[in-house]
Amino acid sequence: MAKDSRLSFKEMCARFEVTPRTLRHYEYIELLFPEREGRARFYGPREVARMTLILRGRRFGFALEEIRQWLEMYDTDPQGALQREAWLKLANRQLAELDQRRRELDEIIAELRSLRDETEASWS
Repeated sequence: MAKDSRLSFKEMCARFEVTPRTLRHYEYIELLFPEREGRARFYGPREVARMTLILRGRRFGFALEEIRQWLEMYDTDPQGALQREAWLKLANRQLAELDQRRRELDEIIAELRSLRDETEASWS
């Protein structure tokens, strides 16, 4: 791989707006596998793509272990059938959970608005 298509550790942190601690943690739990030259770490296109998927998965509420297992499937099934099936299962489960949380939040918001309106009316 051409050296200019790689990101340094610092560049990777900046590109994805993560702390060095987060990036090191993702390496420790084997989500990322940077190239090493001495103590320096470099991240190629594969690691950039993996980091994009990791952060997207975190944003959607997936656990890091689920993300790690899902990414590992690609290595054993490059055609993606297992990965696609696992993704659909995870996505359906997470959508159900997010829908439930939204319903709970809607109830909490309605309750808080009602309490605020009652309080405001009693002081008017």
